[in-house]
Amino acid sequence: MRYLPLQPEDRQAMLGVIGANTIDDLFVDVPGAARLSGTVPGLPMHATELQVERQLGALARMNQAAGDGPFFLGAGSYKHHVPASVDHIIQRGEFLTSYTPYQPEIAQGTLQALFEFQTQVARLYGCEVANASMYDGSTACWEAIVMARRITRRAKAVLSAGLHPHYVSVCETMAKFTGDVLETALPKLDGTAGQEMARLIAAIDSETSCVVVQNPGILGRVADLSELAEACHAKGALLIAVVTEPVSLGLIKSPGEMGADIVVGEGQSLGVGLQFGGPYVGLFACAEKHVRQMPGRLAGETVDADGQRGFVLTLSTREQHIRREKATSNICTNSGLCALAFTVHMTLLGEKGLRDLAALNHALAVQAADRLAQVPGVKVMDGAFFNEFTLTLPKPSRQVVRDMAQNGVLGGVSLGRLYPDGDGRENGLLVAVTETTTSEDVEALCGALEEALA
Repeated sequence: MRYLPLQPEDRQAMLGVIGANTIDDLFVDVPGAARLSGTVPGLPMHATELQVERQLGALARMNQAAGDGPFFLGAGSYKHHVPASVDHIIQRGEFLTSYTPYQPEIAQGTLQALFEFQTQVARLYGCEVANASMYDGSTACWEAIVMARRITRRAKAVLSAGLHPHYVSVCETMAKFTGDVLETALPKLDGTAGQEMARLIAAIDSETSCVVVQNPGILGRVADLSELAEACHAKGALLIAVVTEPVSLGLIKSPGEMGADIVVGEGQSLGVGLQFGGPYVGLFACAEKHVRQMPGRLAGETVDADGQRGFVLTLSTREQHIRREKATSNICTNSGLCALAFTVHMTLLGEKGLRDLAALNHALAVQAADRLAQVPGVKVMDGAFFNEFTLTLPKPSRQVVRDMAQNGVLGGVSLGRLYPDGDGRENGLLVAVTETTTSEDVEALCGALEEALA
C-alpha cells in the first residue's frame, strides 16, 4: 500500500513553478556515477502493508527481548519493574500530546509536573536545584563539564576511569569543537575504588576545572566521594558526580551530601524502561549559587495577580530563549513525557518505597554474586557494589556472552565489548541484578555460564 498524496498533475504544476521540466532536472548537479540507475541492491520492491508487517514481524522474532528470559544486562541501562499505572497516567491526552514544552506559555499542568520532577531530582541528588531534564545521561555529563569551565574559567577536566565509556566518548567528541582538554584513564580490574580516588586527587592542579566521577562506577564499585570533593575545592576545581543507576540513591549517600558541586546522570531506571536504548531522560542538579550557569530550563513556583499558586519557566538559558552569545547551551530539555514517567514512578514509590526497592536490589545482587562465585573459574571482583558487579572469567567474555544467549540467557555485558583494547578487561563480565531477577534466573545464568566456560 502506497501513501503518495500528490497526483502526477500536482507534481508537474510544482515543477513548473520552479522552472523544471522533470524530476530528473532537480538532480543535474549530482554526478552520474553517484546516481542509481535502477533499484537499490538488496532492497525489495514496494509491498503491501500486510506483507511488510509479516516480514518485519519475522525479523523482530529473531531478537531476544529483555522479557523473554533471564536478563542480566546493565552498564547504564537497567531492567526495573515499571508499574502499569505509570503508562496509564502518562498516556492521558493532556500529557501524551504535550511532548517537549518549548515555550514559557505552556500549560500550568505541564509546568507543575516539571516543578515536581525538579524537586524529586534535587532531593535524590542532594542538591539545592535541578533543571527540567536533559536528553540523557551522557549529554548531561558533557554539559556539566562546559558548565564547570564557565564557572572556573579553566579548560581541563579529569575523568574517572570508572566513567561509562559511552559518556567518555560523547565528551571527547564535543571537546573537539570547544578546545576542552580531557584527561581520561581506563579501569583496572585489579585496582580498588580507593586507588582510583587517589589517582584523581593527584591529577588535580591549578588548570583543572573539574573532576568527573561516576558512582557506582562502570565496574559496579561504590566509593566515598567526600575526600575527592575536598581535594577539588582546595584547588578551586568542581566535583561532577555521575549516577547512571538512580535506584542506588535509595541506599547510597547522595553525591550532593558528599560534596559534589554538580550531579548528573540517567533517569531511565525509574518509569522509563529500556525502550530499545531510548528515548531516555537526563538528570541535572547543582548548588544554587551556580544556577545561572546551568543549561536547559527550570520551572519555578510563583503566585498570580490574585494570589493563587502558579508555575512559570523561571530560567531558560538556552539560545532559543535568549541571545545566542549569552546562552549557556543549545541543548534542549528531553521530551517531557520521559520526565513525567520518572516523576509518576517516584511518586508511587515515595521515599520509603525507593529505599525498600534499593535494599531489595542490593540483597538480590549479593545473593547472585555469592552463587556465581561458586561457578568454577569465575571470580567476583572485590569491592562494595549496589546491584551491579564485575566477574572475571578464565576466557574472553564476548564469546561467553554469545554462547549464553544461544541458551536463552542474556548473561551480562562483556567488558571486552566496552573496552576492546585488552589489558585483561576482555575477560570481564558486568552483571546487573534488579528486583525483576528471580532465583531461577540466577540458576539459569550459572548453568549457562558453566556450559559456556566448559
